[in-house]
Amino acid sequence: MPANMTAWNTAEIADLDEQTLQRVDGWWRAANYLSVGQIYLLRNPLLRTPLSADDVKPRLLGHWGTTPGLNFLYAHLNRAISQRRQSTIYLTGPGHGGPGLVANSYLDGTYSELYPDVSEDDEGLRRLFRQFSFPGGIPSHVAPEVPGSIHEGGELGYALSHAYGAAFDNPDLLVATVIGDGEAETGALATSWHSNKLTNPRADGVVLPILHLNGYKIANPTVLARIPEDELRSLMIGYGHEPYFFEVPDDTADPAAEHAAAHRRFAALLDEVLNEIAAIKARAADGDETRPRWPMIVFRTPKGWTGPAEIDGNKTTGSWRAHQVPLSSARDTPEHLAVLADWLASYRPEELFDDNGRLEADIAALAPPGRLRMSDNPHANGGLLLRDLRLPDFRKFGVDVPAPGATVAEATRVLGEWLAEVVRLNPDNFRIFGPDETASNRLQSVYETTDKQWNAEFYSPDVDEHLARVGRVVEMLSEHQCQGWLEGYLLTGRHGLFNCYEAFIHIVDSMFNQHAKWLKVTNHIPWRRPIASLNYLLSSHVWRQDHNGFSHQDPGFIDHVVNKSANVVRVYLPPDANTLLSTYDHCLRSRQYVNVVVAGKQPAPNFLTMEQAVAHCTRGLGIWEWAGSEQLGADPDVVLAAAGDVPTLEALAAADILRTRLPELRVRFVNVVDLMRLQDSTEHPHGLPGREFDQIFTRDRPIIFAYHGYPWLIHRLTYRRTGHPNLHVRGYKEEGTTTTPFDMVMLNDLDRYHLVMDVIDRVPSLQSTCATLRQEMADKRIAAREYTRAHGDDIPEVRDWVWPDARKLGTVAAGAAASATGGDNE
Repeated sequence: MPANMTAWNTAEIADLDEQTLQRVDGWWRAANYLSVGQIYLLRNPLLRTPLSADDVKPRLLGHWGTTPGLNFLYAHLNRAISQRRQSTIYLTGPGHGGPGLVANSYLDGTYSELYPDVSEDDEGLRRLFRQFSFPGGIPSHVAPEVPGSIHEGGELGYALSHAYGAAFDNPDLLVATVIGDGEAETGALATSWHSNKLTNPRADGVVLPILHLNGYKIANPTVLARIPEDELRSLMIGYGHEPYFFEVPDDTADPAAEHAAAHRRFAALLDEVLNEIAAIKARAADGDETRPRWPMIVFRTPKGWTGPAEIDGNKTTGSWRAHQVPLSSARDTPEHLAVLADWLASYRPEELFDDNGRLEADIAALAPPGRLRMSDNPHANGGLLLRDLRLPDFRKFGVDVPAPGATVAEATRVLGEWLAEVVRLNPDNFRIFGPDETASNRLQSVYETTDKQWNAEFYSPDVDEHLARVGRVVEMLSEHQCQGWLEGYLLTGRHGLFNCYEAFIHIVDSMFNQHAKWLKVTNHIPWRRPIASLNYLLSSHVWRQDHNGFSHQDPGFIDHVVNKSANVVRVYLPPDANTLLSTYDHCLRSRQYVNVVVAGKQPAPNFLTMEQAVAHCTRGLGIWEWAGSEQLGADPDVVLAAAGDVPTLEALAAADILRTRLPELRVRFVNVVDLMRLQDSTEHPHGLPGREFDQIFTRDRPIIFAYHGYPWLIHRLTYRRTGHPNLHVRGYKEEGTTTTPFDMVMLNDLDRYHLVMDVIDRVPSLQSTCATLRQEMADKRIAAREYTRAHGDDIPEVRDWVWPDARKLGTVAAGAAASATGGDNE
């Protein structure tokens, strides 16, 4: 923690003196004025001349309704931070409060420090107003461009999960988090209240949830604003919080007096809450491991507070009409222009800004100093605090491969052994998140080093295995929370990974969208420092969900990911344990990416030595000479390619058949680890230049590609390639059920026999001469299907298959080979 910050001080309950009251109220009025100005004004920022239609923007965009409440909270937190010197960041679930957060970061000086052209004077104010929701300017949300932001709020539901992610391993950090009452209706937010059972009061920071009830969404009332207070209190107590209620009436005859009273009441309430938090932290420091009932605030204010009471005879403040732009015709009608002029004047800007347009010094004194400003807190620009991980040498954890396929391993189990050492070496800045699947995905070796963090009740140790008050693994059966926690953890300068079943990672599709867009934008914001990459490990994948059936069989997250900016996304499909180790070492070292790694957890053959694996992963794709039957100096007759562990296995088995049955056929075998290598170098930084791609895949020979996911993605990635017309892709085509592993690949025509048939169909010299072999392959498919129906298992020819070099060594017993296609999937 920076030297000018301290933590968890208590203070006397505020009884605001007149000077402090005026500072808080002046700050609030100034922030409200700047917020309205950003939505409406193109010029004349301090109304030095009477407001005219030409001063108003031609397109009025933004949201007002939630903003004055956010500004009120920001002003009061400033006072408390200055008094207590408490490191605090401010998360706003209502992302539509963007003008308020821009206004506050401008008032405390951070905005002008980072954007010197938006200076603290008349011209700077004009630029501040003009840029908001204006072409070439800034978005209307609490976007990456806003100092102090780690949560855009564009999609509602994730404020608390981001907040708790920020609090993990930050014991001296307060995360003040505003939850909009519309946001509170989302499933993700409703679940995230339970995060307080998974944080430790001694080792982690504190999240202060502030439920902002202003009563309305875009056009409808909100649920939590329309239930009795005792019911809402019971709900919050049930979530494990101690609720503190604060309310401002909708209508008042004397707004100035009501505002002063509101400031005094809220200052006292906030001090009471912060003192209770400090007491909890002190008890935890003394060894109290009881799960505390953390304070939270229910903050009820009118929607659009301080705005026009009525517009065109309709109630506005305190209604849904205040949600977005209450005066939509301010440029076009004299009536609305006059209301806007009165609205702006009601904040008395002449009392707030000096003759040069700078915030009056006495009001500005409310801002905390230096890095104590919420807009300048280093935790909200996590790259400033990011430390490189201490990573063990992954080569030491590799599996022995005396010949391709000669040993069998569960790839993710091998990775788990390495991750256990990663956890040991990084005890305070690396975490593993997952929805109750860390052990299921074979990463359980990490429990030799750490436990799962848990702060709800404990039962006997023989039941509650690997649970502890402090641990590096955080599990909750909600993909939303795992994603949100990891994002908050990364955005505040730490490292981690999210392991999940492949089919159900889709639950966070839109959260991934938001994070990927955040990374893309921050790549172009110089003051934003790079953060650690968001790393997915997707296991229990489509090809080995044969026991769970169709509902668990979906590899489409990859398709979703590659829609995002090429400067952000990476997709890896390591074919065995050693390539997985090399891949994940790279991912944990990377910055500013989303890395998606898909790897199997079932026993499977290992094909590459560690030295070969490192070279192969460095290339991203490559020719496996040992698997092909090429002749030096001659082009291949066909290219057999694969991406993914099961497709690689099936393609190698097909190559084995071709080598045995068609020894004169020249087959080139290509394996792809880095899927982005298939794109052209002009489209993705990892893409292969056209000449290199043609050298590997040829310009005019058939390419049979066995792919892990939906086949059309490979076509999409390679559509510009010279040899694309010759490309035939086999992959998942939405066929699945509860069946055997090999029957699963047969259902989707990805099996070895069908791949041999594809070669025969597409190599011109084979089409008529190999009709008998083709028929034999078709018959084998029929026989394999019948065998599964009769015996409930795959045919021995498939179940016990190993690569010929391994057979020669005699090192793989039939039972070990059989385990490569069988075993538990849970």
